[in-house]
Amino acid sequence: MVAPPVTYLRLVKLRRPPLLDAVIALLFVAMNVAEAFSNPDVTSPLQHVGIAGLALATLAWRRQYPLVVAALVVGSNVITDPNGEFTTLLSLVLVSFTVGSETASPRAWWGLGLVFVPFMVVSVVHGFVPSDLAAGMVFFIGPWAVGQLLRVRTASTEGALARAAQLERTRELEAAKAAADERTRIARELHDIVSHSISVVTIQTQAVRRRLGPEQAAEARDLAAVEATAREALAEMRRLFGVLRTEGEQPLALSPQPGLSELDRLVRQVDSAEMQVDLRIEGDPVPLSPGVDLAAYRIAQEGLTNALRHAHASQAHVLVRYAPGRLDVEVADNGRGLRRTSSSNGGHGLVGIRERVALYGGTVELEPSSTGGVRLAVSLPLKETTT
Repeated sequence: MVAPPVTYLRLVKLRRPPLLDAVIALLFVAMNVAEAFSNPDVTSPLQHVGIAGLALATLAWRRQYPLVVAALVVGSNVITDPNGEFTTLLSLVLVSFTVGSETASPRAWWGLGLVFVPFMVVSVVHGFVPSDLAAGMVFFIGPWAVGQLLRVRTASTEGALARAAQLERTRELEAAKAAADERTRIARELHDIVSHSISVVTIQTQAVRRRLGPEQAAEARDLAAVEATAREALAEMRRLFGVLRTEGEQPLALSPQPGLSELDRLVRQVDSAEMQVDLRIEGDPVPLSPGVDLAAYRIAQEGLTNALRHAHASQAHVLVRYAPGRLDVEVADNGRGLRRTSSSNGGHGLVGIRERVALYGGTVELEPSSTGGVRLAVSLPLKETTT
């Protein structure tokens, strides 16, 4: 036997009704059979079951084909149930709700007319009374309106969830880009620091080698090898980090990056009529590695930038604390606070701070300050300090 095509099997699987709808259809068929054989007004139970039962069985597919199922159920009711028995009337209520919830305008209005108009015509033929109109509005128009309202709210909820998901994806992409940009910036700055250090090693090695006499030829050769290795390392580093330059940017300078020694100048630059800044240094300063020194400066710089541009603070306090085994940098302001600034560009600045702190195994705290603004507290370990 030849197996059916795969496409046919998939089509049948897709058209299979949900289990709940199949159970509901089965219950309606069972109630129709019981009603056909127990109601004396039904003149032909077999005909009633054959026509109405078949139509009620299609309720299992009412969500996939709401208008077709509505037409079949309405037709069977007109033929077999002129008196409006409970089972058939309840099925009309169900298909009215389904038409409202599963179809959009104008098909939803056509479905309502398909259910409501035949009911009113049958009512007129059998002697119209005002209660028939009220029953039609309650049993058909009411469920249809509820279905339409449910459809609109469901679509609105799905749209809101989709927009929220898209917004979350956009934020994640922006955060990832900000982190990548900050890592590039950190790498470029560390390139300057390392390149400067290697250049100093090369120059000092060369100076020592030139001071050696003829009797120290072996030492001179060793120093020449160190000098050559340092020059090769510097050249390789320049080629490696050259890709980090943005278009149009000048080649990376070999001068040291700023550190905490430049913090006074930074505070004087930021301090203005818009925001007053005070700097406090606690503890005995100790020599810092160039990377930690640069990271501490950038953290204070970013904290002051956020306080001025994003939090619109009028006062900011910078604290640098030299503690045993660690360096603490704290920036507190009296600006708009975390909630008012969480969606601003300051969020990307925090990404940069976290990247720098993670590089040295430190910690970051961001919390409301005592003045109602933001308090940024960073702690950097000093395990690699030089003496």
